[in-house]
Amino acid sequence: MTSGHASSPIWHPFTQHQLDPVFKKIVRTEGAYLFDHDGRSILDAISSWWVITHGHRHPVIMQAIGSALEQLDQIIFAEYSHEAAERLARRLIELAPPGLSHVFFSDSGSTAVEVALKMALGLFHNRGVPRSRIVVMEHSYHGDTIGTMSIGARGVFNAAYEPLLFDVASIPFPVPGREQETLDALEAYCRTGDVAAFIVEPLVLGAGGMKMYPPHLLTEFRRITARHETLLIADEVMTGWGRTGTLFACEQSGVTPDILCLSKGITGGALPLAVTLCIPEIFEAHLSEDRGRMFFHSSSYTANPIACAAAVANLDIWRDEPVLPRIENIEAMHRDWLSQFQSDPRFAAVRQQGTIAALDLAVETKGYLSEVGPKLRAFFRERDLLIRPLGNVIYLMPPYCVTAHDLQRAYEAIDEAADFIGAAAS
Repeated sequence: MTSGHASSPIWHPFTQHQLDPVFKKIVRTEGAYLFDHDGRSILDAISSWWVITHGHRHPVIMQAIGSALEQLDQIIFAEYSHEAAERLARRLIELAPPGLSHVFFSDSGSTAVEVALKMALGLFHNRGVPRSRIVVMEHSYHGDTIGTMSIGARGVFNAAYEPLLFDVASIPFPVPGREQETLDALEAYCRTGDVAAFIVEPLVLGAGGMKMYPPHLLTEFRRITARHETLLIADEVMTGWGRTGTLFACEQSGVTPDILCLSKGITGGALPLAVTLCIPEIFEAHLSEDRGRMFFHSSSYTANPIACAAAVANLDIWRDEPVLPRIENIEAMHRDWLSQFQSDPRFAAVRQQGTIAALDLAVETKGYLSEVGPKLRAFFRERDLLIRPLGNVIYLMPPYCVTAHDLQRAYEAIDEAADFIGAAAS
């Protein structure tokens, strides 16, 4: 059974329906696999857009969701609280980099970042300090809402919406050997005294092409922003929950950001939820007898009790199961396979950070709209692999239950795909 633009009313995300009219229906998930209506098992090598951490339908999370459903559904979070949210917030503060003190709930990575931007601007507004400039890193992607598009790289993702976007300052990505240019650019912007915040994806720029930089640069970003009293916002929507080898990427730099954005793997991928953590000064800047100084942000499903219960169960898994050893095992398997491609002329920029492996297919047309992207997706799909390249950038980001055999299938298919694309071009 299939559904397409002619038979289904669904408008799918990041899809050109004129070119991709047919969608297989997934009827079941388990572990590292999706199962479609035709009975085929598909290896989820990208964790269903980076959200599935421990594997699909982890029993601890599923049990927590079932138990929560017997007690609560959505309740208004502006008027009341509930135990799952209280427990989750306390435990997040315990796990997060030291110094973060308050947790604001939302429902997606984009909204977590929107909240962060509003927190930053609200701090300076309530203090009466004229700071409203945002500094970003070249090639960054932070979401698809108006604010997050504004702070993302300008291009095909947001060209149609340019009239809605606000201006930001951008520093260059720290290319190896030219890192000082990045640091100097950040220093120059912060020195002006009008920068409210610098936002960055720690260690790995995800949708921007899985671009990676070393932890010591994040340490320098923190040093520069702190010296100029500029807020540092860490967007760990993708990099959090073990993807870079540690629970949070910031840990590898010993950095505490002023604001930390988390989503995706916070529930193990089971349900949508997001949080934005901040330092005490930001919360206190909104604390007043003047109701006009409150933080004006909400959504109808803020701190959904079922999603919070799933997130608490996710933290239980991190506490009770050998998650980090599983991550280390994936890291080792990635290293072994990637070593075979390091000197391969078919690939460029072979790289890894934690459980994320990436390599650029050496083709003439690069970037997200490279014509090889759809060809690669179709090639992998025919082999029952969910691998969704970013144009010519092939990457793997598997759930932590992935096996050596699973990764062997994926890497052998990547090897075959490079030959397939090369043969088609010749």
